[in-house]
Amino acid sequence: MKYVLVSGGVISGIGKGVIASSTGLLLKTIGMKVTSIKIDPYMNVDAGTMAPTEHGECFVLDDGGEVDLDLGNYERYLNITLRRDNSITTGRMYQHVIDRERRGDYLGKTVQIVPHLTNAIQDWIDRVARTCVDDTNEEPDVCIIELGGTVGDIESAPFIEAMRQLRRRAGKNNFCQIHVSLIPVVSGEQKTKPTQAAIRDARSAGLQPDLIACRCIQPLEDSTKNKVAMFCEVDPQQVIAVHDVNSTYHVPLLLEKQGFVNELKSRLNIDQSTISPSLVTKGQSIWHEWKTLTTSQDRFLEDEKVTIALVGKYTNLHDSYLSVIKSLEHSAMAVGRKLNLIWVDASELEQQNTDAYYKSWHQVRTADGVLVPGGFGQRGTEGMIAAATYARTAKKPYLGICLGMQLAVIEYARNVCGMAGANSVELEAETPHPMIIYMPEIDKNTMGGNMRLGIRPTLFQQGSEWSKLRKLYNNAPEVLERHRHRYEVNPAYIEQLSAAGLNFIGKDDKGERMEIVELQDHPWYVGVQFHPEFLSRVLKPSVPYLGFVAACAGLLDEVTASMQGGGGASLVNGSENGRASPLQNGGVLLNGMRSGSNGSF
Repeated sequence: MKYVLVSGGVISGIGKGVIASSTGLLLKTIGMKVTSIKIDPYMNVDAGTMAPTEHGECFVLDDGGEVDLDLGNYERYLNITLRRDNSITTGRMYQHVIDRERRGDYLGKTVQIVPHLTNAIQDWIDRVARTCVDDTNEEPDVCIIELGGTVGDIESAPFIEAMRQLRRRAGKNNFCQIHVSLIPVVSGEQKTKPTQAAIRDARSAGLQPDLIACRCIQPLEDSTKNKVAMFCEVDPQQVIAVHDVNSTYHVPLLLEKQGFVNELKSRLNIDQSTISPSLVTKGQSIWHEWKTLTTSQDRFLEDEKVTIALVGKYTNLHDSYLSVIKSLEHSAMAVGRKLNLIWVDASELEQQNTDAYYKSWHQVRTADGVLVPGGFGQRGTEGMIAAATYARTAKKPYLGICLGMQLAVIEYARNVCGMAGANSVELEAETPHPMIIYMPEIDKNTMGGNMRLGIRPTLFQQGSEWSKLRKLYNNAPEVLERHRHRYEVNPAYIEQLSAAGLNFIGKDDKGERMEIVELQDHPWYVGVQFHPEFLSRVLKPSVPYLGFVAACAGLLDEVTASMQGGGGASLVNGSENGRASPLQNGGVLLNGMRSGSNGSF
């Protein structure tokens, strides 16, 4: 087993996750089988109890693991399916060691950070790294390990020591460390002192960076690169420049142009002749598709954009909706449009006769579509309901995710069925019409891991053949999507809502839990209880998001026809792990594809 450790210095949040994901993608292009592990040095056992504004979104895996958003990056870039054990936190490792101590596994010894905790970390990594994560059913060749936080932080010390020991355990040519550091620009000059200090800190902690990834606003000057190489005692080719680009999807191309793949092959002693020719061919095909997709974005014209109003609770921290953003980008790329994402604070839609109120409603009304994502708590929900009302009555495409679906049901009950005061018991405990209720199997006294989590089936109901969403799923009888919720639509009101025209076209495998709602006489009005953004991939967009963006762009009929045409020009033909692929039966989505990413890196 070979390992690539990605660590960071100077400051956190400088793109270790994207560089780790890009590294894995480039290794896959040469036929390597890759997996990833994220180490987060916080004391939380997992990311499930943290507010989105605290640490960004909580990403959910197939097995229900609530993990850091960087694991979402790994899955999107590498097209693999990770598990909860691919996420390591300080809390989880201490809990693991303490549980073993309570069982008597240490035979009465004094349990210490070294060697017991550091050995447990290494053993965990070794076990998880050898677990199959894709459809080859084979052990991975390389494990990318991202060490969260910044080298020098006190909470990172046990993991840094474990990584130092893991390097010795792995052996020569089986371990490569990439240290990501910042090159600030002061008065127009690129400064290397912070990186020099970061490398000294890493070495004093026992780490030996093999490659230095220099993050900078503008391309790294040769003099700066040579200065880093000289003072950090590495060769110039070991200094990798990673400047800001229009899209994070361009980062793998940026690394590849600098000979990054050859450096990895040299450091890890990768013998290309021993790799399966079929995997090499597959990797080259994926790389060709990736480059075709991501390098075409600069050819957009002004009228080739689609404007989406995201009406949410946590709009002050965009990472709170990272997977939603990426899903919109993937879909915009697929339909050949540039994504123009407008952030609307739902609370501002409630504050009448204020400048923010008029501005926010102008943004909603002038957008091509309205998206209401998931969330918890009462704040802003009346604004979200008002946005759903507008989208329904104005015939504007609407997509509601989790809470966004529940609020669409509440809106319909109030304004179509005449149920004044209808609400969710989460938002109003004494509501006269509890449209949304607590799921009976959920323990109200427990927070962590206490939701309906992970991948679960949704069955399309008889008579839903007209559904726009079902057609995009290629008329599949059922779909598998990831969930994260503790409230559900009240079954007692389903008959009344259905009679009034709100169609519950998708239910769980027992027919008891409402999964999908859709209006028939509408360009696109869909709500889903699951979180389809967690399965969206760069080369395989999420179906609900694809349909929503296509409807916003006026291309839904064309995209739907492409899904059922039986052609062959899809990005990824076939399905993964038995799931219906959104591009399974080919169509128009390959020609003229353009990137919808509008962020910088």
